[in-house]
Amino acid sequence: MVDKQKCIGCGTCVAICPVGAISFDKKGKAEIDKTKCIRCGACQASCPVEAIKLD
Repeated sequence: MVDKQKCIGCGTCVAICPVGAISFDKKGKAEIDKTKCIRCGACQASCPVEAIKLD
């Protein structure tokens, strides 16, 4: 899950996701496609503002 309040739209998570499960919404905030996500944790570990938490 992406905390849209914290997300700064830097694109780090998009670049690091090995399966292309992350994209930007219309407001430039990251969103995760749960059907593609393999829950590897790379996005969570790479987020500089800790906006991503995998439940």
